[in-house]
Amino acid sequence: MRTELLKNVSRVVVKLGTGILTDRRKQPDLARMEQLVAQFSAQRRAGREIVLVTSGAVGAGMGALGFAKRPGELAELQACAAIGQSRLMATYEALFAQHNLHVAQVLLTHDDLRDHERHLNARNTLVTLLRHGVVPIINENDAVSSTELKFGDNDRLSALVAALLPADLLVILTTVEGVIENFGQPGARVIPVIERVNASLEKLAGGTDSETAVGGMASKIQAAKIAVRSGIPLVVAGGARQDVLERIVAGENEGTLFLPLANKLKGRKRWIAFFHHPRGALFVDEGARKALRENGRSLLPPGVARCEGNFAAGDVLRICDTDGTEFARGICNASSAQITAGQLGRAELVHRDNLVIL
Repeated sequence: MRTELLKNVSRVVVKLGTGILTDRRKQPDLARMEQLVAQFSAQRRAGREIVLVTSGAVGAGMGALGFAKRPGELAELQACAAIGQSRLMATYEALFAQHNLHVAQVLLTHDDLRDHERHLNARNTLVTLLRHGVVPIINENDAVSSTELKFGDNDRLSALVAALLPADLLVILTTVEGVIENFGQPGARVIPVIERVNASLEKLAGGTDSETAVGGMASKIQAAKIAVRSGIPLVVAGGARQDVLERIVAGENEGTLFLPLANKLKGRKRWIAFFHHPRGALFVDEGARKALRENGRSLLPPGVARCEGNFAAGDVLRICDTDGTEFARGICNASSAQITAGQLGRAELVHRDNLVIL
């Protein structure tokens, strides 16, 4: 199954976690980075486009500034990122140069991908770099990103980059061998294939105890939701094996494969679904939920039981049933004040073209 699914992969996004890139001293692990770059270069020689989403900037900066634990204050995190990012890129540039490959640094904030024009510009830049044989190296612009504007973690960022392009495959390389059932207990095992991300799977995932990282397996599950809904297979695997990327692309049984959904979202719908921090929520009755999910209708005011948040017309909102379960997202045509005032009649609140069923 893996071989058939991955046989025509030509554009791969690879995310490297902090634990893979830094050593116990919180410094870049040069030997590990060298063997990873050798793998990426081999894929380029095989004709595949490689996009690298890298963590490690804050971790590298922590070592330079003498922090033993990830700082809690935003300004200190940003200082670590500013120092660490330049060190990280200098290392990547030198390592890729040994394989006669050029790299390009691309630092993104959430606003870069939320705003539709900047979203398209970011995509065009990446596609142009790939066309010229350059390896884009992407990180969040941690030196300037404020808490409310952050992607959250680089697992999510890698899934958004994969959806932006779009990629044929997303690979997240980490310190564990995949999604592990009964982690830390007798009989623990790597789950080879996951067909659907559901509540029971999310219970398996925890956070991270790392002093330099954020996220953990829980963030990888959230990244998987974005990737598979975008029609992109995701493999989570251990990054220490010297031939791990070759084995993954060849369809060998490496790590955990999340299967893409057949009804993948197209470009604009991906942008609505994944590239925004929703400004509020609309809670709809059962009749409206059924009309949206099953009948392909737009959302009208009579179906809204209540709204939550302070939002303007044109904002992206969560759309939930009366129990609070989110099942859709959409661009609302009215403000929270207009909806609360109840003066909209039967004007469309969310047009079907601006609505995504999750």
